[in-house]
Amino acid sequence: MRWTVYGLVAALFAVACAFLSHWQFSRNEERSAMIALVEANYDADPVPIEDVIAGTDDFDAGDEWRPVILRGEYLHDEQLLVRNRPQGGTAAFEVLVPLRLADGRIVVVDRGWVPPGDESVPEAVPEAPRGEVTVIARLRPGEALPSSGRSAPEGQLPTLHLPSVAEFTGDETIVSAYGIMVSEEPAPAERPGELTPPTEDPGPHLSYAIQWILFAVMGFVFIGYIIRTEIAAAREQDDPDDEDDELPAPRPKRPARRDRDADEEDALLDA
Repeated sequence: MRWTVYGLVAALFAVACAFLSHWQFSRNEERSAMIALVEANYDADPVPIEDVIAGTDDFDAGDEWRPVILRGEYLHDEQLLVRNRPQGGTAAFEVLVPLRLADGRIVVVDRGWVPPGDESVPEAVPEAPRGEVTVIARLRPGEALPSSGRSAPEGQLPTLHLPSVAEFTGDETIVSAYGIMVSEEPAPAERPGELTPPTEDPGPHLSYAIQWILFAVMGFVFIGYIIRTEIAAAREQDDPDDEDDELPAPRPKRPARRDRDADEEDALLDA
């Protein structure tokens, strides 16, 4: 009965390891697909945004990181800041400035990041160019609202949630994707810090997946070792070695040899 329990424990442990291994394999596949997408799109030639997004909510995930050309005017009064962004080794702010295209649609442009000031707000934000501009930007999908429900002060956002931006800019705003600025023409004298590019590191997911498989095998090996040890102990209890418990019989003591001179003396006395 005890060995059956051992086997069930090993089986349950193996199932858990298999689940975690499959999860890590899935994450590795997702990461590999993202790296392949970056390699295919990141350095591609820019195309007009009209060739990629026709409406306001029809962005194809396969176009992520693709450079596009935006022509229009920045809406300076609608500028927003996204707080708590990991840039430059600090909790930075990313600067969002909507840009109105010639066809009336509005694209959210992430111009880069600025560090927080003494009171956790930027001391200064470089201004976007005024008038007609041509912007090269890489497309990214928007982010979800934070599950924690955290909010942000006026003029700021907790995440890059495009429908929240559209509440300020109107229904013409493209809510399926935004653009990370690569360049602006005319170029301003100062611009926010450039965002960190995507990494091509595949991460540890594949090695973790293999480790979980090895853990499952080790679980069975360990249970097998325990069962084998218990079997050996039971056999020793059933068949004890009696010879080890017996003491050897003492050897008979040889009579001591009398001294020859003493024997001769006894013979003379008897005579």
